[in-house]
Amino acid sequence: MAIDYERLMSLETPDVESRYGDRETMLYALAVGMASDPLDRDELRFVYEKDLRAVPTMATVIAWDNRLVRESGVDYLKVVHGEQRVSLHRPLPPAAVVTARSRVAAAVDKGADKGALLYVETTIRDKASGDLLCTNLSTIFARGDGGFGGPSVGGPAPHRLPDRPPDAVRDLATRPDQALLYRLCGDRNPLHADPDTARAAGFPRPILHGLCTFGQTCRAVLAEMCAYDPARIKSFEARFSAPMFPGETIRAEMWRDGDTVSFRALVAERDALVLNNGKAELAPG
Repeated sequence: MAIDYERLMSLETPDVESRYGDRETMLYALAVGMASDPLDRDELRFVYEKDLRAVPTMATVIAWDNRLVRESGVDYLKVVHGEQRVSLHRPLPPAAVVTARSRVAAAVDKGADKGALLYVETTIRDKASGDLLCTNLSTIFARGDGGFGGPSVGGPAPHRLPDRPPDAVRDLATRPDQALLYRLCGDRNPLHADPDTARAAGFPRPILHGLCTFGQTCRAVLAEMCAYDPARIKSFEARFSAPMFPGETIRAEMWRDGDTVSFRALVAERDALVLNNGKAELAPG
């Protein structure tokens, strides 16, 4: 089924209720590498129920729902995550009942041989108070669905990184089974688990979720720029530029300019850029 632009732009979910508790909060932190050293007291606070804190990028999974992408008419086998933007309106509680509403905010037709970009916006509120907790904007790259007749330009411009050596660098190891652990947080796309599906999609083996790399890089920013205080991060965004594989090492490079942290992530073993144009906006510390 090809993309029908008018139908696509009308897609919207009603309020969908989700709940998460300390178990899900700790699972997410483990899935993005927190407490790989279980004696690191700073990271232990994200994986142990005593004084538990939530990693800010957990906002991407607390109300996981990909129905709009599946209903959009795209070839799901050829879908990859292009960009992610998270706005935190308040620190995420370690447990909550939330309501989420998603809509297709924009779609860009890159051409019949270049694919399409879908921009899906999700707002998440605390059910009890009605307060807005976070807003996610996901860019979905539908590699096989260009040429549907939609607009050829649109979407937010990528953040430009500083032209100087990074102010901080942190290497983050990933486990060979990292994707199998991360998928338990919500995204069970077989591309990240099934070798046959990965080969059919053009990859030699299952790839790591882009959002897992995203969360790992947030871990690096928390450590290097925020003294592990998640309340400091007000927004977090990046562009996914290439796949990486579980077991490889993420090298996070960071630049600090006032309350703006720019960042990118490379695979240390092969110097491949996998996350680019990253920006975190910090609250004054």
